Amino acid sequence: MIDLQDKNTCPTIEEIGEYVRNSVFTLFCSEIKDTYKCNEKIEYSLCSLEKGWNIKFKKAGKTLCTIYPKEYYFTVMVVVGAKEKASVEEILPECTAELQNIYEQTQEGNGQRWLMIDLEDKESLYHDLLRLIQIRRNS
Repeated sequence: MIDLQDKNTCPTIEEIGEYVRNSVFTLFCSEIKDTYKCNEKIEYSLCSLEKGWNIKFKKAGKTLCTIYPKEYYFTVMVVVGAKEKASVEEILPECTAELQNIYEQTQEGNGQRWLMIDLEDKESLYHDLLRLIQIRRNS
């Protein structure tokens, strides 16, 4: 088993998938790669909130989302900036109560909200998250 805190050993996306032990992780990564024709970038973060290895998906120099692996689930961070705010707030009433709550509870700083969304299954929250990433890509 890999150690996500060991900054000297960069894991592969497959090793991270084995660590997470949730098929939704592999599905989500594949969907982002296929939809946006981008590859993952595995980076080590010293951020005190989520220290360790994470996965970034970037397209045209913009980070679409960052994945923080956990055991049995993973957290996806999507930044909602000034360009995305109106579009996100327009679709928010159609989204799950869970996503609406995450959005409302996330403080805005410098015109951005860094939404941290835990995914365990391919239910409505999964689809809401894909919509946020689509808005981020199109902005």
